[in-house]
Formats: sequence, C-alpha cells, structure tokens
Amino acid sequence: MFRSDVPAKKASDDVLLLHTMLLMSGADGFLDQAEVEAVEAYFTQLPEFEGKQFQDVYAEAKKLVARYSNLRESVKALSGFSSEKVRKKAFVLAADLAMASGDVSESEDELLTAMQRVLEIDDGTVQKVLDVLAMKYAR
Repeated sequence: MFRSDVPAKKASDDVLLLHTMLLMSGADGFLDQAEVEAVEAYFTQLPEFEGKQFQDVYAEAKKLVARYSNLRESVKALSGFSSEKVRKKAFVLAADLAMASGDVSESEDELLTAMQRVLEIDDGTVQKVLDVLAMKYAR
C-alpha cells in the first residue's frame, strides 16, 4: 500500500559491499554495536569506501534492507554488483567475517552458501578463499 510502483534506484557497489558485511555480521539474527564497529573497521580499509563516511553508506544499506520483507531475503540484493571482481570481493569479505570468530556457525554457513549462489561464485573459488582464510585464522 505504501510502496511505490516506481522501481527503486539500483544500489551502488559500495552500499552492496557494506550490506554484505552487515549481513554476515548479523547472521545470528542480531547485529550488536561491537559487530557494527568491526564492520566499520573493514570499511576504513577498503578502497571502495575511500572518501566516504561510514554513517552515510550505512544509512543507504539500511534503506536497501527495507526493500525486502526480512534480512535473509535481502541477500537477493547482492545480485546487483557491477562486476565479477566485486562479487568475488564481497564473498571474500563475508567469509573473512564468518571465520574471524574462530568457528563458523550454522547460520553463517547457510548464509555463505546463499551468498555463493546469488553472487555466482564457483566452488573452486570458494575453496581457495576458505583455504586462505583457514591459514589466516589458524591457531
């Protein structure tokens, strides 16, 4: 009733990258302040966000999520990346966040699988990413 028939503006790669990271950080159904701060730390290191303010891109990412009935449904938005290179980067960032805690939870694993499908990342690339990240986070 309140939704417009006018198509929403396509999300930019920077908004989609932030959305990817926020999705993974909130894979357990909650996104607390510490998780937002961890994502903001990634934000400050990536060239796609150079010259941009976290709160501005975060606000756009929240608008993107509002287009969907729930957070999990918003994974579909990730099909909007402009190139294969950025889709792969999004998957790497999501996997990195999932593995950073030491154990990938069932909800994170399910989300990574859904992201792989939506981002069209082949199994070989996924395995390479996971192998490298396993070395990064080995204890």
